[in-house]
Amino acid sequence: MQNSSLNKADKKITRWTAKNGLILLRLSIGIVFVWFGILKFFPGLSPATDLATRTIETLTFGIVSGGTALVLLATLEVVIGVALLTGRFLKITLLLLLFQMIGTVTPIFLFPSEAFSQVPYAPTLEGQYIIKNIIIVSAGAVLWATSGGGSLATVEGDAENPEEA
Repeated sequence: MQNSSLNKADKKITRWTAKNGLILLRLSIGIVFVWFGILKFFPGLSPATDLATRTIETLTFGIVSGGTALVLLATLEVVIGVALLTGRFLKITLLLLLFQMIGTVTPIFLFPSEAFSQVPYAPTLEGQYIIKNIIIVSAGAVLWATSGGGSLATVEGDAENPEEA
């Protein structure tokens, strides 16, 4: 009897997360991008400022200066975040997210001594900040796959037994 109740609860939770999980994923990533992007507009608030500006300066061979780089990065992050929050232009937004994420990972290669205290296995705080972006890239892949009509499967057996729903 208890097992049956647990199964029913599990199915309800699974259905709810299948129905709402994608929007929660999109909104949570959007919040992170807006928040981190806004911080970059205010000197000293983002711990990523120095590394981000030096990375962009290096990648652009000095054509884009630190201050300009920071404004461009902050703007890009806020635009990505707002687009994720609104759900508008999702494919273009996810391409921008991928572009931004590629830029975010480059300090591991450009400045390994700042990304790792012991290269390549002991990341610094900045390195951990970079490495966690693997999750954002994976989430972006899920959003891409489902934005064109793909969906998450619900509880196995729901189609055969709709009365259990």
